[in-house]
Amino acid sequence: MSKDKNPRRVADNEAMAKLRMLKTSPQKLNLVAGLIRGQKVEKALTDLTFSKKRIAVDVKKCLQSAIANAENNHGLDVDDLIVAEAWVGKNLTMKRGRPRARGRFGKILKPFAELTITVRQVEETS
Repeated sequence: MSKDKNPRRVADNEAMAKLRMLKTSPQKLNLVAGLIRGQKVEKALTDLTFSKKRIAVDVKKCLQSAIANAENNHGLDVDDLIVAEAWVGKNLTMKRGRPRARGRFGKILKPFAELTITVRQVEETS
């Protein structure tokens, strides 16, 4: 009488983590996400640790969460993981404003973004 188990959203050798409502524009977040695409996870963590961008701290947390998901939930080997995908999406935009001269109103947009990181286990061929 129970429901069927939900199918996995990613392949058997992959794991995923998602962060929503990051207080930065998607364009700025995509610059940091581009640094880690296709890299081994150790190199990606090192690059994010020493990056000067403020949002790199949140991207590092998301990557660590994806690594933990791969190890604990799917039984993948951490040493063989690479960052398969890191994609950025838009979230809400808060509309704020500021009074300007001669009765006008200056529009201020405060964008939010979301980040999804997928790690994949690849067998090393030496």
